[in-house]
Amino acid sequence: MSEHTKQTPLHSWHVQQGANMAPFGGYSMPLWYSSAKNEHLAVLTRAGLFDTSHMAVVLAGGPKARDLLQHTFSRDLQACLGKGQTPLHPGRMVYGVFLTPKGHVLDDAIITQLEEELYMVVVNAGMGPAIVAHLHDHAPSGGVEIFDLTDQVGKIDLQGPRAARIMARLLQDPDQVLASLPYFSCQGHIQDEKTDVLLADKTPLLLSRSGYTGEFGFEIFVRSQDLVRTWNALLEAGRDFELIPCGLAARDSLRAGAVLPLSHQDIGDWPFMNTPWDFALPWSADGRELNKDFIGAQALRSLQNPPQTAAFVGRDLRKVSAGDTSRVLGSGDESMGQVLTCVTDVGIGWHEGRIYSVASPDAPADFRPKGLCCGFVRVSSPVKPGETLRIQDKRRTLEVTVVRDIRPDRTARKPLAVMLGS
Repeated sequence: MSEHTKQTPLHSWHVQQGANMAPFGGYSMPLWYSSAKNEHLAVLTRAGLFDTSHMAVVLAGGPKARDLLQHTFSRDLQACLGKGQTPLHPGRMVYGVFLTPKGHVLDDAIITQLEEELYMVVVNAGMGPAIVAHLHDHAPSGGVEIFDLTDQVGKIDLQGPRAARIMARLLQDPDQVLASLPYFSCQGHIQDEKTDVLLADKTPLLLSRSGYTGEFGFEIFVRSQDLVRTWNALLEAGRDFELIPCGLAARDSLRAGAVLPLSHQDIGDWPFMNTPWDFALPWSADGRELNKDFIGAQALRSLQNPPQTAAFVGRDLRKVSAGDTSRVLGSGDESMGQVLTCVTDVGIGWHEGRIYSVASPDAPADFRPKGLCCGFVRVSSPVKPGETLRIQDKRRTLEVTVVRDIRPDRTARKPLAVMLGS
């Protein structure tokens, strides 16, 4: 382990529990405790707890903060919520990307509007300083203040179908806090003196209906000094619901099965276009043009036949190594691209030509998934859902199918009232 590797406040707890630790994003993080398979399945069927304090938090405030984010962020904050494409407002959040002038991804982010003139920007581990510098470079003179809260905020993800009932046990006023908390909304505030959301022990927090697993859950933001106590309180409250701690291996396989990208791997230093995540761009109603000017937009508009990023699913749980040594093969043996992500979602399997999840309500009674490899490829020639490709590394070649979606019956968007009663 490098002497420059950072640690979250929960590092000692992870080590004491025998977690398999590894460097990630400049931090020493747990990969798994019991096993990645057990932790993945726990999130699909019960609940899992993730230390995500390695993520970076940036605040942008002031009368010109929204204008700055409109100029630097891919989403149109004036038209980004729901089917009606209404403006972002306090208590709501939106996913998008920060691009370079070449249209390449600097990082992806979730922006939460906390107040009329205050926004929280959550980016990936180690990216706080880069995003702060990017915002400073493009900020108007006066009217914006930017604060890097890297390593000053504790963050925990509580994910899984039992998350709502666990959270209700810990909140000081669960009926009020959970009464209206739709997907991609939040209650409370990142600044403890401004929050009206408290745990039963009076710990202040920001509670967000979001996550990186595709399943129902919350992201919980607390002061760094409150992180260990809050983590232990969650595990105690979740004991009756079979809550277990989870590492980054399960987080990776869960997010891939949910068709969520890993920044700097599935999206990165190449044009952000022709991907499963094109919804993060501000398209016109007919889907033919970008209707907002922002950094990188002009470069994207000028692209001709950009490479395509597509999701795939395999025939069984076998996988290949992703990266530069991988290849994607078309109908012949010609190489047409590379594998960006290849993991095994252990909660899914084929049955009579259809993919079911271990949590699918209509799965056959005898359905016992062994898992399927899945992930993303980047290819030079267009591919369509249903098309067969071959992915290859130095060990093996596998047949996979291009798909629009991977793990069915995900719970992330289910109404909170339903999950409280489940």
